[in-house]
Amino acid sequence: MVRKSRGFRAKTRAKLRQKSGYRPAITKFLTEFRKDQKVVLNPEPFSHKGMPHSRYKGRIGKVIGKRGKSYIIEIMDGKKSKLIISRPEHLKAM
Repeated sequence: MVRKSRGFRAKTRAKLRQKSGYRPAITKFLTEFRKDQKVVLNPEPFSHKGMPHSRYKGRIGKVIGKRGKSYIIEIMDGKKSKLIISRPEHLKAM
């Protein structure tokens, strides 16, 4: 018997669905965010790199800093503060 795959995108068929033939605009990948700006975590299925985990989809966070091409986002998970590292195509300004 074969073991079931438990990869990063497991059970996300409906969550990460997009229209066929869809390609995001290049400006989405080049968006700049400033420190302390509020952003929404909105994973872009087209790009796998720097994608936050699907459990954080729709969460609102604050930009803390930058690490390479990615941004460090602080979100509250209950009473805990968590840091998420994500690329700009997966973030949306509020």
